[in-house]
Amino acid sequence: MKKINILYWLSTGLLLFFLLPGSVMNIMQTDDWVEVFKLLGYPGYLLPFLGVAKLTGCIVIAQPKFPRLKEWAYAGIVFDLVGAVYSSLMAAPFDPKLLFMVLPISAVFASYFLWHKKLQAANSIHG
Repeated sequence: MKKINILYWLSTGLLLFFLLPGSVMNIMQTDDWVEVFKLLGYPGYLLPFLGVAKLTGCIVIAQPKFPRLKEWAYAGIVFDLVGAVYSSLMAAPFDPKLLFMVLPISAVFASYFLWHKKLQAANSIHG
């Protein structure tokens, strides 16, 4: 149980490391992100909405409570990351820098998988 807990928090910490700075920059509508959204053809008003959604998802994932919301938060973050990769591929030719996205996507799946392992372990101890 201790090993699963440590791995869960490492993967979740990595996930938060990848998502929190970008969500804050989205909310603040920094020049870099405004430019990215223009290149992708998205309206600027979507930027703070996505930033708040990502920030909310990070807060929910970091909480030990609210298992149903946590499921939704994981799903939303996967949609956001996969959508970002898809949008980049559709708006411009393949850029090898996109391969970096394997890291945050892997962190989401690792955190989700380990969270369920933690729940199973806790249920087997208490059930």
